[in-house]
Amino acid sequence: MKGLLDRKFENGGVLVSRLDDLINWARLSSMWPMTFGIACCAIEFMGTGATPYDMDRFGIVPRASPRQTDVMLVAGTVTFKMADRIKRLYEQMAEPRYVISMGSCSNCGGPYWEHGYHVVKGVDRIVPVDVYVPGCPPRPEALIGGFMKLQEKIRNESLMAPGAVEKLLES
Repeated sequence: MKGLLDRKFENGGVLVSRLDDLINWARLSSMWPMTFGIACCAIEFMGTGATPYDMDRFGIVPRASPRQTDVMLVAGTVTFKMADRIKRLYEQMAEPRYVISMGSCSNCGGPYWEHGYHVVKGVDRIVPVDVYVPGCPPRPEALIGGFMKLQEKIRNESLMAPGAVEKLLES
């Protein structure tokens, strides 16, 4: 389906595709992340939205409410005190929902988990993570690469997989 919807038809024409491909194309072209920015990685996320990198060109528009988002971006050190809030926000998001873990601290606790009793050894112990973006802090190019990996994951999903339709109807 890649590039198929961009093709021009001179004298009319018919576009034939699978429903999965059309829905996935729409979903991957309009990802709305909710940021859970905690530390220096959040500053890099802000830089990713600025003019030189321009996330908008990928259809990525940050939202403030979990009910308006389909991607949770966890950026920074996750503490045990925040774990319950992250889980609650994740549960408020509509299905299908995705999580990007940005930076060493949210990926594995970073340099703080070893010397602090309060740091979680990775946000994946709280919510399921779809894409990990390494770095301390990762550059905006790395975060854009993470969003592109998530787009590939969405492109290859199928709503017709066993149980997928029921899962969507339950949420």
